[in-house]
Amino acid sequence: MITFNGQTFALDDPLVIVVLAAGAALLLVLFLLILSLRAARRSGRMAEPLAQHMAILGQNVQALGAGQELLRGGLQNASDTQANAQVQVIQVVEARLSALQSQMNDRLADNAARSTRALADMQERMKDTLHGTSKQTATSLTQLQERLAAIDKAQDNITKLSGDVLSLQDILSNKQTRGAFGEIQLNDIVSKALPRDSYQMQATLSNGKRADCLIHLPNPPGPIVIDSKFPLEAYEALRRADTKAEMAEAMRMMRTSVRVHIKAISERYILEGETADGALMFLPSEAVYAELHANFPELVREGFAARVWIVSPTTCMATLNTMRAILKDARMQEQAGAIRRELALLHKDVERLGDRVGSLDRHFGQAAKDIADIKISADKAGRRALRLDNFDFEEIAPDEPGNVVPLNKPEG
Repeated sequence: MITFNGQTFALDDPLVIVVLAAGAALLLVLFLLILSLRAARRSGRMAEPLAQHMAILGQNVQALGAGQELLRGGLQNASDTQANAQVQVIQVVEARLSALQSQMNDRLADNAARSTRALADMQERMKDTLHGTSKQTATSLTQLQERLAAIDKAQDNITKLSGDVLSLQDILSNKQTRGAFGEIQLNDIVSKALPRDSYQMQATLSNGKRADCLIHLPNPPGPIVIDSKFPLEAYEALRRADTKAEMAEAMRMMRTSVRVHIKAISERYILEGETADGALMFLPSEAVYAELHANFPELVREGFAARVWIVSPTTCMATLNTMRAILKDARMQEQAGAIRRELALLHKDVERLGDRVGSLDRHFGQAAKDIADIKISADKAGRRALRLDNFDFEEIAPDEPGNVVPLNKPEG
């Protein structure tokens, strides 16, 4: 940008380029003039041509001055034109800014109105939401109170259950009460699996030994004994063992206890000719049963060898269901003769019923024939009554004159 006499011109303006070119030419002329003067000092022989050149240069300088004047006039006109254009642009911009400001004011007013309505709607929704939230809060508090009451009740139940657990621990800590616990559990399982007349609790055998449960199975295999045993001390010692020595001692105690129970059941409750050739040892704990099968398989094999089968509550229920099927099959075989007799009587009753149905069918056939004859007679009587009602005598046979009553004319 170039400022001249208060006017600003761009470097890419043609007038500015012309002026710059003229200035450059003028500087070039001056440079050449200086060179000429220097040359005139050096050589007098070239003075005359130099004077001619100087005259020509003077003319060129005058021409450049005239061009500069013309250029200044052109620049002045361009400056005026640019000023007028700036004024027009400023006026147009001001008009557009005024219109834009008016539009902005209208939009701001609309936005303010919308914002007011939106705030009013939001306040209304907030009011409804707060009202609903208050209701939900009240409901939640009510539900919370109910749940707290339920929790209090559950806490009471837990307290009671903990007391029951302590009582159970007290029961299991005593050998006699632990035996009673196993017998009660065995009684509950057997009573759910078998009919009441198929077993006997605390049955006394011929050798004077009392079995916890005697199941009356048919021969073979015959009545089988279930005796409840609970080696709890050995199992708890096994669970409490921390060192290898304690573990070895607990395992020895477990083997000894289970072998004693297997031997006692084999000697007391397997009687030839009176009971089956095997017996069941009932363990009222699934954990003890799993421990035996997991870590003491030799005890299970010893029980098989002694014909004593160790069962837990789950396996005992499965075994009893199998026994129930055996009892059902045996009872059906016992009742087979009675069933055959009943079937024979039922066959005779069916034959008698067939004869009676045939007789009843004949009676119905005769009654149907009589009803058909009655219908024919009734139809004939109806037709004759209709002819009599219409005085239709043309169909009366001519060979029956005696049946016609003559019409005598009255004597005059």
